[in-house]
Amino acid sequence: MLARVSSLATLAPTRGKPDAAAAAAVDLARTALLEEVDDAGDIGEHLAAIGEGDRVVTHLFACTRRGYVGWRWSVTVVRASRQRTVTVDEIVLVPGEEAIVAPAWVPYRERLQPGDLSPGDLLPVTDDDPRLVPTYSFGDDPLDADDKAQVRAVAADLGLGRVRTLSVEGRDLAAQRWYDGDGGPASPLAQAAPHHCFSCGFLLRLSGPLADTFGVCANGDANDDGRVVTFDHGCGAHSEVRLAQKYDPQPLPDHVVDTLTPTDVESF
Repeated sequence: MLARVSSLATLAPTRGKPDAAAAAAVDLARTALLEEVDDAGDIGEHLAAIGEGDRVVTHLFACTRRGYVGWRWSVTVVRASRQRTVTVDEIVLVPGEEAIVAPAWVPYRERLQPGDLSPGDLLPVTDDDPRLVPTYSFGDDPLDADDKAQVRAVAADLGLGRVRTLSVEGRDLAAQRWYDGDGGPASPLAQAAPHHCFSCGFLLRLSGPLADTFGVCANGDANDDGRVVTFDHGCGAHSEVRLAQKYDPQPLPDHVVDTLTPTDVESF
């Protein structure tokens, strides 16, 4: 028995003139569809007959089921070589151009954004993550999962420190992400800043390959306190920002008590 399934695949364009007998089998396609659909009211008018190949034709019927606006019932029929009888091949429910369909599946690892992790959440990193490389050498032959686990255990027992460290690719990805982010030169805060972080006394410089481009802000009054910033980033809390003129607060006048206007005490 043919099952009703949903497919996100688009129908192939017509290739040549469809088989006349298969294209004329509209009633056969509708009858087969009625046997598969519980409610006959979900089947609308016949929309098209599309040639899929030699003696293979797909009949499209409008779907009137609630919640399936723009979808199509697709019934594919076929006529065997040197045969006059047309048989039903498959019945599926497919979306049309105006149909609302679910977005493409995105793995959870690609959906995660900074700030999504809550206390207690774990985000495992795969052994073949290109952002990381081992801090030890194990020859030219790749290790299996058990061998890698054993190497990690030995490294921990010997106190060798980190088992893996950033690869060149991982470092470049981080640098590009930081440069394009809120701590880079293109952020609105940096565009309106009077000076760059390069000349700020609150900048803590990094060491290593990123030392020529990045530092950490140590100004507790700044938006970027404790965050990585580029040398050409900036904000209004730069250490050398000065007001053009010093304004002394103006003294307020003494309070005046109105003793002339009569007051209705009961109205309060």
